[in-house]
Amino acid sequence: MRPERWRVRVKGVVQGVGFRPFVWRLAQTEGLTGWVRNDSIGVLVEVQGGSDRLSQFCDQIRNEAPPLSIVSDVLVEVIERKHDELSFQIDICQTDADPHALVSPDVGICAECLSEINDPANRRYRYPFTNCTACGPRYTIITDLPYDRPSTTMVDFAMCPTCDREYNDPTDRRFHAQPNACPDCGPSVWFVKIGDVKSGDVESKKPAWNGDAIESVKQTIAEGGIVAIKGVGGFHLACDARNCDAVTALRARKQRVEKPLAVMVADVVTCETFAILSDSERALIESQQRPIVLLRRRGGVNLWCDAVAPGNDFIGVMLAYSPLHALLVEPGQVWVMTSGNLSDEPIAYENEDAMERLATIADALLFHDRRIETVCDDSVLRVLDETVLPIRRSRGYAPLPITVPTDGPPLLAVGGEIKATVCLNKGNQCFLSQHIGDMGNQETLLAMERAVDHLVRLYCVEPELVVADLHPGYLSTAWAERFSINRGIPLQRVQHHHAHVASLLAEHSISPEVKIIGVCFDGTGYGTDGAIWGGEWLIANACDFQRYAHLSYVPLPGGDACIRHPARSALAGLYQAGISWSESFACVEATASTDQRLLEQQLQRNFRCIPSSSMGRLFDAVASLCGVRHQVSYEGQAAMESEAIAARTMETTDLPPYEIVVSDHEVRRFDAEHLIHQVVSDLRRHRSVAEILARFHLTIAEAIVRISNDARAEHSIEHVGLTGGVFQNALLTQYARKRLTEEGFEVLTHTTVPPNDGGLALGQAWIARHSNQHKQA
Repeated sequence: MRPERWRVRVKGVVQGVGFRPFVWRLAQTEGLTGWVRNDSIGVLVEVQGGSDRLSQFCDQIRNEAPPLSIVSDVLVEVIERKHDELSFQIDICQTDADPHALVSPDVGICAECLSEINDPANRRYRYPFTNCTACGPRYTIITDLPYDRPSTTMVDFAMCPTCDREYNDPTDRRFHAQPNACPDCGPSVWFVKIGDVKSGDVESKKPAWNGDAIESVKQTIAEGGIVAIKGVGGFHLACDARNCDAVTALRARKQRVEKPLAVMVADVVTCETFAILSDSERALIESQQRPIVLLRRRGGVNLWCDAVAPGNDFIGVMLAYSPLHALLVEPGQVWVMTSGNLSDEPIAYENEDAMERLATIADALLFHDRRIETVCDDSVLRVLDETVLPIRRSRGYAPLPITVPTDGPPLLAVGGEIKATVCLNKGNQCFLSQHIGDMGNQETLLAMERAVDHLVRLYCVEPELVVADLHPGYLSTAWAERFSINRGIPLQRVQHHHAHVASLLAEHSISPEVKIIGVCFDGTGYGTDGAIWGGEWLIANACDFQRYAHLSYVPLPGGDACIRHPARSALAGLYQAGISWSESFACVEATASTDQRLLEQQLQRNFRCIPSSSMGRLFDAVASLCGVRHQVSYEGQAAMESEAIAARTMETTDLPPYEIVVSDHEVRRFDAEHLIHQVVSDLRRHRSVAEILARFHLTIAEAIVRISNDARAEHSIEHVGLTGGVFQNALLTQYARKRLTEEGFEVLTHTTVPPNDGGLALGQAWIARHSNQHKQA
């Protein structure tokens, strides 16, 4: 059979994952000649042999690719044969094509590397930067495409002869593993105590290095100390989770009074001593992404959990995901491993910055000298009914794109004000950044700028449009305005809740013209009428939306002040419902009489009282009415604690929902006042708080079903999407999804991007792509 020569273009996550050695081995097995190389689009192959063998070769590329790779496309072109080719080679030459290659996220340590660092006979025994093509840092160290060592921060470290041989041997699992290193040539760690360090000096007089440094961290933690540890994508603050004094000290110094803290363990066996894992949760926590997974606590044991996650039946757990962490945390131990920052600040990732900002929190610091190009916080997920629900999409997932069916213009979407991310659109790929944080200060704004610069530089995209939230007071919107002026490109503003629904549409690749019933519940979002929205039923597609129904407006005295003080929302709800502020109500008793008078005057005069349909604030109001929480120290605290109380009752008691009243206006209104009257009635009957909260959750779920049924009857729409931060509530989401399914709806929930504002930028990008195309059409 006459040989043929094929040019094979492989697209997807195919760099830094062992793809070229895989192709080389396939070619050797099939007796083919040619070459394979990385380029700025992905992997390019020229291969020559019999057509049957070439077809089998391409099938194996599609179906047997390395586990870390994601093959999105294999394109074949027949080209002219070469007559003097004797073998198949891995070509290290690069081209300067427009970067289309997908950058791999950072990957948790593989079993082989874990075995090596625990083997005294291995040259990488106890080396904290061990990696191979199947694991290790990727996104956090890459500076440019194509992905090769000179385009990473590992350019700072010249390989020793042994590492160089591994790197250049196609049969070695470290062939072209860009972070490849060993104790002789790679990065080092060192330990310093705060008292031994001069201001601004990250290397004290006598630092403990490498193995001694790791032992010093362990000793400090065992003695009840707090250590700032530089990891893959930034610093963590660590202490012994079972030492309540250490946890209390960490909370006080970090100014994180009650917000749950994540913990790290060495293995699932340790995790199962204090948490319950389903098969799906076990698979998720052991996955290559190694996210924080929210797991149900075991009842009646481990009182230390109350200090780590107060008022919560779930605890966030991750396995040690880097060799450094695997050397630090031993089986049986549980370490708090929380973001290295003061509350509301960006995570520290540079040594000097950590020395300055974390010295008031930590007793000691563990540094290393592998530069972090891109800060990347831990991802957080939970499992609902065997389905993944992302809470924070970051390490292990970013910057993988959300691939959509059609190409769109190059544009940048900057998200919202909390849980900020940005989204860069290029062709049919939406690159959603890692979690950036809450935009409450200049430091987080600078972190957002760095994320934008990195994505734009990495993918060589010049945005032709910038997209921001409709809210005039958002820092991200103001930044987008400046970006628009400086670049001379248009700015498009997108309504907050439409963007939430659109993120769900993009995630599920729903055609842009197809409408769904988008149920969007969250804490706040600027409405087209100037009110604060957040309890919305939208008839929406990528191009436009119609507000079909909403929670009836309740005035919020002081606006955002109600977010921190649920008692304000409760008092406003009582006022709106015409119920006097009796001292028998917990929210009234918790509010000083002088504050009550001021709030009453505000409400009577409608002074700085912003009308709000926020479902998040309604959850807060009911929590305060029931005495659960009158003031919060973190977003969603009152709702989370209410959910925990309600869930315990719903597991054992069959309760009816409250009566649902929906007014028949042009835009329907779910009557919040009537619901508050019924909650108050139950309180006056001395019904248990747990039963009231359970009935409240059931009522919200049934309202979702009832209004969605009405919308289906009017608009002939069968798809309902659940989005917005309130749908992080597992109890509400599970029951609403169950009831909607029973009613025959196709239910869309988030499985790739968060329902909270962490997915907002994707929705903004999806709307901007199609609203502009729609206007042009």
